[in-house]
Amino acid sequence: MDRFEIIKGDLTLQKVDAIVNAANNSLLGGGGVDGAIHRAAGPGLLEECRGLNGCRTGEAKITMGYNLPAAWVIHTVGPVWQGGDNQEEKLLAQCYKNSLELAVKNGIKTVAFPSISTGAYRFPLYRAAEIVVGEIKSFLEADRILEKVYMVCFDETTYQAYKRLI
Repeated sequence: MDRFEIIKGDLTLQKVDAIVNAANNSLLGGGGVDGAIHRAAGPGLLEECRGLNGCRTGEAKITMGYNLPAAWVIHTVGPVWQGGDNQEEKLLAQCYKNSLELAVKNGIKTVAFPSISTGAYRFPLYRAAEIVVGEIKSFLEADRILEKVYMVCFDETTYQAYKRLI
């Protein structure tokens, strides 16, 4: 699929219209991807996030990108893995679907995602990759607005998990 690409790199350096933040419910910064995005964007991002009143798991909210190359940051909260019996798969799929819908609603043409929930939230990587690739492909089949979606993998293990599905 020419509109979906798996790459290895630093999400905060992507020259796209929007990057997606694997945020926590407060949207006020944290570790991993979330912390890296907040550090790279600068204090304006935190200030704007304070006015959003948090975000529920599976939902998405948008802010400006501030000092990032991307003009926008779409924040979504992935599920914490609890064994798979607490709607984790459904919630993870909603993170991607809601983020893509928000991108289209805001006229965004290019978007870059991290692998949501597969780090500190312990979602099994290969299971997540299958859900995510399926969700993004389905969305792109139905949508003609988005020009390109990137899955930006921070490390080789994550890159290979996603790459095998394309």
